[in-house]
Amino acid sequence: MEKLLHSTTSRTSLPDCFVFPADQVPPATSAAVSLPVIDMSCSRDEVVNHGISEQALLEMAAVGEEFFRLPAEEKLPFYSEDANKATRLFSGTTYETGGEKYWRDCLRFAYDFGAGDRIKDWPDKPRRLREVAENFTVLTRGLAMDLLRLLCEGLGLQHDYFEGDLTGGDVTLDINHYPPCPNPSVTLGLPPHCDRDLIAVLLPGPVPGLEVVYKGEWVKVVADPTVPHALVVNLGQQLEVVTNGVLRSIEHRVMTNSAMARTSVALFVAPTEDCLVGPAEKFLSQENPPCYRTLKFHEFKRTYNVVKLGSSINQRTNLRNTQKEI
Repeated sequence: MEKLLHSTTSRTSLPDCFVFPADQVPPATSAAVSLPVIDMSCSRDEVVNHGISEQALLEMAAVGEEFFRLPAEEKLPFYSEDANKATRLFSGTTYETGGEKYWRDCLRFAYDFGAGDRIKDWPDKPRRLREVAENFTVLTRGLAMDLLRLLCEGLGLQHDYFEGDLTGGDVTLDINHYPPCPNPSVTLGLPPHCDRDLIAVLLPGPVPGLEVVYKGEWVKVVADPTVPHALVVNLGQQLEVVTNGVLRSIEHRVMTNSAMARTSVALFVAPTEDCLVGPAEKFLSQENPPCYRTLKFHEFKRTYNVVKLGSSINQRTNLRNTQKEI
């Protein structure tokens, strides 16, 4: 538990293990971007009128923040450095890229839609955490499936292309907590990465921190005040593979700040471990050969580790080149 950042007293200086070389933490440009808005109420980035109630979003944010305020002894049973454990509390201090560590704590849940009691291993404190998190998980996965069906419509795929094994893996729910950082300019909350899954939906919270690569530079993602309660959607690398690069998974990172803590909630929809993922026939022709290998999802994850990026950190991750090395 001593490795959890939020459980330590406020720091006045940043330990050396969190300091990255300057060329690995280039500042974002002065410009900021508002993501394109998808209005789901029109029957057809940022998603509004998505059918998830304001109450469900506010309750999810509230129980997440409340969990990290619990006394250390109530969180201790859930702390684990075992990356294979489905439900656990862990810290970015256990992740390293060339020796550096990340300024982030995380409570992670796994949700198996095919199981019976899916939440028995989840924390039972704060009160209603299990109920609220399960409700958010079910509603948000439903939204992700709606978005995938709309993508099928726009891409010319059969409407149920992503049903079954392509979305049949455990749903992962991360409650990320980034405590105030004494020197945000030299460290990272999360490293530059692309999501390995199929699609991710983010409840970003009111405190900014998300940045994306846009036209070769890092830019800050800012909430549009005219669209409250919007969710951010990230296309994962499995979508890039299925569409043979027509859709791209965008590199993103999380920065910290010195003034206040930031809590966000991210839900990931993924294939089953043994699901074969490769370019769909729709996107292949003599002129457009496959740019990606067909791999089982667990093989892909073993090859492409989003945390240990090594020399590729802060560079656009080239999935095609990564697959050539397999």
